[in-house]
Amino acid sequence: MSPTIRALLMGNLEQKLSLHPAFLILRSRRCNHCTSISPIMANIAPSVLRQASRLASKAALSSASRRAIPTLGRVATTSTHIPASSRTYVTESKRDNAQVQVETAIRLDKQQFEKAGFSINAQDGSNTHVSPMADVLKQATVMDEGQRPIYLDMQATTPVDPRVLDAMMPFYTGFYGNPHSRTHAYGWESEKAVEEAREHIASLIGADPKEIIFTSGATESNNMSIKGVARFFGRSGKKRHIITSQTEHKCVLDSCRHLQDEGFDVTYLPVQHNGLIDLNKLREAIRPDTALVSIMAVNNEIGVIQPLEEIGKMCREKKVFFHTDAAQAVGKIPMDVNAMNIDLMSISSHKIYGPKGIGACYVRRRPRVRLDPIISGGGQERGLRSGTLAPPLVVGFGEACRIAKEELQYDSKRIKFLSDRLLNGLLSMEHTSQNGDSTHFYPGCVNVSFAYVEGESLLMALKDIALSSGSACTSASLEPSYVLRALGNSDESAHSSIRFGIGRFTTEQEIDYVLKAVTERVGFLRELSPLWELVQEGVDLNTIEWSQH
Repeated sequence: MSPTIRALLMGNLEQKLSLHPAFLILRSRRCNHCTSISPIMANIAPSVLRQASRLASKAALSSASRRAIPTLGRVATTSTHIPASSRTYVTESKRDNAQVQVETAIRLDKQQFEKAGFSINAQDGSNTHVSPMADVLKQATVMDEGQRPIYLDMQATTPVDPRVLDAMMPFYTGFYGNPHSRTHAYGWESEKAVEEAREHIASLIGADPKEIIFTSGATESNNMSIKGVARFFGRSGKKRHIITSQTEHKCVLDSCRHLQDEGFDVTYLPVQHNGLIDLNKLREAIRPDTALVSIMAVNNEIGVIQPLEEIGKMCREKKVFFHTDAAQAVGKIPMDVNAMNIDLMSISSHKIYGPKGIGACYVRRRPRVRLDPIISGGGQERGLRSGTLAPPLVVGFGEACRIAKEELQYDSKRIKFLSDRLLNGLLSMEHTSQNGDSTHFYPGCVNVSFAYVEGESLLMALKDIALSSGSACTSASLEPSYVLRALGNSDESAHSSIRFGIGRFTTEQEIDYVLKAVTERVGFLRELSPLWELVQEGVDLNTIEWSQH
């Protein structure tokens, strides 16, 4: 056989295999984070390959006999094993245009499992030849076929606002000067743009532009604030105590642990069941050698808003510096560093529809806050953060803050409306509860526990919706959320929690779709749980004595 004919035959086989129903279902079983395939489908795969090979060989021989080799690259439209009508559940394979008729895919999924002889036990004890995930696929978009899920993970990151991108683009092409070059026009125009962005950021939080220090993001700002203040005032040996809470972001907690290794004393305040700190316990924890109190403004997992004004007033009375991680707050709720007596504040650009890789740290000048820089070099940013700034990112950050200030009132009302619609719908389901305070929370962050459902299983069932079960920084861990455990939630409750993030570009239709999808798939997953069956029968699970194996 000539190389040309062999190549065409192989191309025909690959196209047939890619359109084979079992192969499509096989692809839908693939994990989002790896290339492994479930054992059940792996057993089916060899028979699928053999069947596809036979189909390809038959079509190739038939075409070769007619001396019509150019037609070998086309997909056969008939099969002796599968009717032609069942092959139409995939549209013509154009880029970003492939869609799946889900009902047909589910029927074919069930047929493949029946042929393979696999079964699951139904609730009545009988064997049912059905794929366990067949019904879960219903109403779900198969992401492998070119569709994008609904995005509801706004606490992890937000899409760049098109107006922000428009402001950034000139600084990637024409205005490419180093903003620290003072000897020519290229540097001057970049410096002017950077200073205008600094003014927009300062205006959003009621600060002076000179108090804004650009960093790579909120993580660096948190490190710089906590380690910088502690090391500067700790050198004298008089101020070596730090106070923070147990529900802070990972970078704050890890910074405090590093200071502990350096000999500092750190108090980790517990939170109440609603996620708020107890102000009386905070007052009792402040000591004469306390250098800094670090309490986040809006929690990144449960959205709880801490009483910043009361905390700032208390710290000012005790002459202790007050730092807040406001990555989830700036641009979403009103923030005023002077009214709240905030001395240091961490800000992130990509949480407010700006570019990733840029953030800021507010450092008060009067009364002056002293801190050791963690990055040394050319002395940029008041000597607190050396390194050449990236004008496109800085300009995008500034534009995002300008838009956020201008549209804060409108965005807040709209997100509150969508949040109420989502939360009321979710809480109308039985055995669901909201995590965190139900009144003092940012409406764009809704965290709900679904009893008797594993959060990871629900996320897999909701593959047509981009959600999270906790912080993006710890999403790879299988451990239950330390934030939810700090609230007093059980491991089971923490594992069954899902975070819904609503933002500027979320639509009402998306919220309605999410409500319908969550309701159906939570119900399906609960039907698979033996615990749910006991609860429906009125059995108190706390009275059951589980046997040890």
